[in-house]
Amino acid sequence: MAKRDYYEVLGLEKSASKEEIKKAYRKLARQYHPDVNKEADAADKFKEVKEAYETLSNDQKRAQYDQFGHAGMNGGQGFGGFGGSADFGGFGDIFDMFFGGGGRRRDPNAPQQGADLQYTMILDFEEAIFGKETDISVPKEEKCDTCHGSGAKPGTKAETCSHCHGSGQLNTEQNTPFGRVVNRRVCHYCNGTGKIIPEKCATCGGNGTVKKNKKIHIKIPAGIDDGQQIRIAGKGEPGKNGGPAGDLYVVIQVRNHDFFTREGDNIFCELPLTFAQAALGDEVEVPTVHGKVKLKIPAGTQTGKTFRLKGKGAPNVRGYGQGDQHIKVRIVTPTNLTERQKDILREFNEIAGNEATEEQEDSLFKRFKKAFKGE
Repeated sequence: MAKRDYYEVLGLEKSASKEEIKKAYRKLARQYHPDVNKEADAADKFKEVKEAYETLSNDQKRAQYDQFGHAGMNGGQGFGGFGGSADFGGFGDIFDMFFGGGGRRRDPNAPQQGADLQYTMILDFEEAIFGKETDISVPKEEKCDTCHGSGAKPGTKAETCSHCHGSGQLNTEQNTPFGRVVNRRVCHYCNGTGKIIPEKCATCGGNGTVKKNKKIHIKIPAGIDDGQQIRIAGKGEPGKNGGPAGDLYVVIQVRNHDFFTREGDNIFCELPLTFAQAALGDEVEVPTVHGKVKLKIPAGTQTGKTFRLKGKGAPNVRGYGQGDQHIKVRIVTPTNLTERQKDILREFNEIAGNEATEEQEDSLFKRFKKAFKGE
């Protein structure tokens, strides 16, 4: 099935900015992540969203995609280029026939880097702010303890392939209008390794590796945000034929907080005030992720007024300073008034010349108290 347009996958126009691409990815990644979404196609949609983001968030890849579409992503040089995977409209076999076909094939016995791994870690809001150190368990391939990585049954060993004589390649001759040419192919008896295992290890089935849960200690830096990832070099799958191991990418997801929200390094919250506090002024204690602070409310403060607490936000994950906390005032109308309270308000209303109204108090006070108490 043909791939969908990357911009369509993220629900964006082609003129979308980097910030818009990032926001769209975060929203969709949370929506379709398999740990959260249990629908049958959630994993495929998450993979599609991740692939679209990795391309469009990279300036070079995005320019190549905008020019050539999905065909331009097959190698890294236009439509596969000389280092890509395009076969020039089906002429790949003809090139193989006349020029041996070995120029574009990787030596199966050459060192190969191991595959990268990805691990999703879910953090509480405060854990993302302050960072943490922890151990995670990652399933990865490890050398088989039974055969010590040889793939052969203990007491036996691999033998040289009798078909390719250990070269890993088979040569066939073919008559063409240009004369007799030699066509060189990877040996399908030994898959190009040059060796055959007569009796395979019962533990690993001849692979030489088995899947094990590997404990890895990681350090989450303070200030990390939702959707960001940490690269741990050399903690991916082991390399082959002496090649280096792949890397481990830890993708961060942050749980929502009842009282705080975050944008970049800044933290936002709403402060519920009574009409009297706003009208007469007051000094209140406000919760922050760094502890309680006192905030002076000037007399006549209006709903929607925002105060800034400098340096009370999240630390920058790259060490570039500290964000702020922004507090937005919201005047909450009281409910369940006594007759005496109503009379006073009616008298005030008559003096002020306004019509009296009563609104239902929402859950803001409850969320404020919960954050204040650290529940």
